[in-house]
Formats: sequence, structure tokens, C-alpha cells
Amino acid sequence: MVRDHIRKRVIHKVLDQQVKKYGNRTFMYFKDSEFGYEDLNQRANRIACGLQRLGIEKGDKVAIMLPNCPEFVFLMVGLSKLGAVEVPINTAHKGDLLTYMLDNPDARVLIAANQFMDRLKPILPDARKIERVIVVDFEGEGMPELDKPLEDWADVINNDGSYEPVDVLWSDPYGIMYTSGTTGPSKGVLLPQNYALYMGEIIIEAAEYSESDCLYNALPFFHGNAQVLSFMPALMSDARMVLAERFSASRFWGDVKHYGCTEFNYLGGIIPILSKADPKPDDADNPIRVMLGAAAPKDIFEAFEKRFGVKLVEVYGMNEIGLPLMANLNDRRPGSCGKVRPDYIVKVVDDDGLEVGPNTPGEMLVRPLKPYSMLLEYYRMPGKTIESWQDLWFHTGDFAEYDDKGYFYFVDRKKDALRRRGENISSYEVEKVINLHPSVLESAAIAVKSELGEDEVMICLTLKEGQSLTPQELMAHCEERMAYFMVPRYVRIMDKLPKTPTERIQKVKLREEGITKDTWDREAAGYKIKR
Repeated sequence: MVRDHIRKRVIHKVLDQQVKKYGNRTFMYFKDSEFGYEDLNQRANRIACGLQRLGIEKGDKVAIMLPNCPEFVFLMVGLSKLGAVEVPINTAHKGDLLTYMLDNPDARVLIAANQFMDRLKPILPDARKIERVIVVDFEGEGMPELDKPLEDWADVINNDGSYEPVDVLWSDPYGIMYTSGTTGPSKGVLLPQNYALYMGEIIIEAAEYSESDCLYNALPFFHGNAQVLSFMPALMSDARMVLAERFSASRFWGDVKHYGCTEFNYLGGIIPILSKADPKPDDADNPIRVMLGAAAPKDIFEAFEKRFGVKLVEVYGMNEIGLPLMANLNDRRPGSCGKVRPDYIVKVVDDDGLEVGPNTPGEMLVRPLKPYSMLLEYYRMPGKTIESWQDLWFHTGDFAEYDDKGYFYFVDRKKDALRRRGENISSYEVEKVINLHPSVLESAAIAVKSELGEDEVMICLTLKEGQSLTPQELMAHCEERMAYFMVPRYVRIMDKLPKTPTERIQKVKLREEGITKDTWDREAAGYKIKR
């Protein structure tokens, strides 16, 4: 019986159960298309068969660079059937960081949409571990010319779906999700199968999903939120799911009403964006009953709920640890990310590792109480894995505090990561690109508060002696080498950066100074970023 349990708690077995219960009942909508449970299973089988014929085995890493599309969902399940490990790649990445994202996880195969070949072609020669590229040609552009063996996606999945079954356990990895680097390269979070199911279960519990619900999934499917906090709960709760191409404030309420969606996962910036729309008499005339997410601004929390007739359920989490803090429909406080779940232990400590009491900020440390409910490791980074688990507590790097009733409140980031419009950004990666400019001596990327509730990226830099550089020239340099959301909004060119006696840049002083009179604002200047 125990062995049955650890084999059932894997992604594709959940779908097997739904097929047995409901056959081909509609599960997912994408644009004008509908897909039932059997549709999803058959397509996943053909993916498993096609990749197995190409030599993909249990434990192999498969990189995926696709926009939101049904194929991405089919891939998640198909790879699970093989015990292979998905490596979702942010479609905005380019240059050295994209090369790193392909090389670090030891991916053997890259499955990518033809539309991203312009940024893949220059870096693929350096992605030496990629053996072949499978091209998904949505636009009918034909096969590109690349310095790698190519396969047409249509040919790979043109089979009867017969594959050799693989023994997959709840402890086996299903994916590597890349988180933002702070003092070094981005880290690959190796996640076990049971993590995906466990996240689905606790979301279902908090939002009280049932067969009558329909989840609107508009966040990028290359992020864990869309996969394990939307897709998995929908699959596990007998609900339905809408997969949108992307979040659009102008289309959001129309889509919600068209499909009859009852739930949506938000990121902090989305709530202010929706709030800024001109009020309408029928704002509350929509089917949404609950929106679940993080960092909804406290000052508009209650007004948003009243205006749109929804309940906001706040949570705190990260790829590595899941969701140790959660509110629920019956216990919510504006500004709070909820209380500690019963299957985690959480404590708040000072710089010496000593636990602090209520209403005192400190770093949040976490332990799980259920097996395989957190990361297995930072892939190929044993030192970082050990560092994060000091004293057998996972160190989140985030400051938080709790009140005398046990409600937790996020305070600030201890690490130098930034978050802009729902995207985690590594200050290290931003600085790395900035410092490549021949005129730049050194730089420091910091977060400044955005009017949308998250961060804007500010770069403070000094120039080499005798060199000159305009903010516009720096923007052009950045646009060619980093994702659009990483490009700094604010640029401050300084005579020198504040430093410690050991020559470390004092970012805390730069944050305290914030946006100064000599800071250039890209948006105020009317400079438009190319995507």
C-alpha cells in the first residue's frame, strides 16, 4: 500500500485518475479550443512516445522555451510519464543568461517555438550540452537554420502514443525552476513530483475549489505559479481551467465573463493595474469569487474587494519552499500574508540567529513537516544548497514579522533580488550586463518602489576615466543583452559608489538615497523599450 501511495503522487497519475472518472469531459480552454481529460492524456502520451524514441530517459533534462499554449501543458504531463525533468525557460531571456539557462541544467534537448529562434541562434553554439532542438512552428515559418540537429515538433508527436512505461516516484524530480540570483548566477530549484501535488492540495483548501470552479490562468506557464498553483489545483479539484496567452488588463474581465471564470491567481502589480481602470457601474457583475496571490497593496485591498465583488486571499511563498504562510476565505487581514500552515514550522530570527518575538522584524526561516514538499536541492550548486539550510532551517532571505495573533507581514527582501511586474530579477545579472559596456567601471542594481506596488530597477554606475555615456546609449546596450523587464527604468551616473572599508558597494546607502535629482527616468524621458 505504501508503494502504491508514492507512485500515485506524481503528476501524470492525477490525470489518469481524472480520465477514469470523467473520460473526455472538458478541462481546458485556449482561445476557441477546448480540451478534455482524454485529449490531454492522449497528447501527453504522444509526447512521451516521441521523446522516448529520441532517447529521452528518466532523469534527462528537457528545456522548454514556449509561450503560453496547450503544447506546454501537454509537455508537463508527457515528461512526467517518462520521469524526465522539465526546465522551463523565460521567453524574454537572451544572451549569456539564456546560454546559462540551457547549460546549467544539463538539458539534452531544447523544445522551442520558432518565434524565439532569433535569440536562440546566436547562443546555441555555446550551449554544448543541447544535443538537438525540437522546433514548434506556430506561424508556419518553416524550419530555421541552426548549428544543432533539428526535429519538427509535428514529426515528433506523429505517433500512436505507445511508450514504454517508467517507474516514477513522488520523490523523483519533475522540474527545475530558475530563481533570481543575488550574489551569483541564478539557481535552479530542483523540485520533486510530490511538491506539485502538495501545492495543488493546499491551494484547493485555501480557495475551496470544487467541480463548479473555472480557473483563469494568465501568468506565464514557464513560472511555477501557473503550473503548480493554477494548473495542478484545477486538475486535482475536478475544476476547469482557461489558459490565456498572457495577462491583459483590457481583456481580463471580458475573458472572465466569457468563460465563466471563478478564480484568478494574481501578482502584486496586477491588483493596482486593475484598480486604475475607470470605475463602471457593473464592475461587481462578474463570476470571479476569489483571487489568490501575494503583495496586494494594503491601502486598496478592501476597496478592490468591494468594487469587484471578490475576496482576495494572500499567501507567501517561493519556488524553494512552497507556501508556508497562507490566509483563507474565512480568515483574511489586509496587508497580511496569513498564518503558518500546520504542515510547516516557521520562525523569525535576528542577525545572530536568535528568535525574536511579535512585532519585531527578522529573517524568516522555514522547515517542512511533510516529505518531498520542498526543493530537493539547488541543481549543481551543493554549496548554495548547504548555505540555504544553515542549522537545518531553510533561510528565505526575506524579512517578516508577526503580530500577537499569529498573522505574518512581509517587510522587505534581505537579498538583492528585485521583483518587477511579477518577474524575479537578479541584480547580479543586471550588473553583469551593465558592466560589459566599455565605458562602465562598475555598477549596482537596486530596487526602488513602484507605483504599482512592486519594484522598479535602478542602476547606479560609475564610468571609466575619460569615458562618457548617455542613459539612452546604456538602454540600447541593455536591450540587446537582457530581457525587457530587466532593463533599468532609472539610471544614476555617479562620480563614485559608496563602499565599505573592504571595498564592497553599500547598496543600503543607495537605497536610502533612492531617486535623486541627477537620476534619469526612462519613462519620464519617453524612451520605449523594444521587446
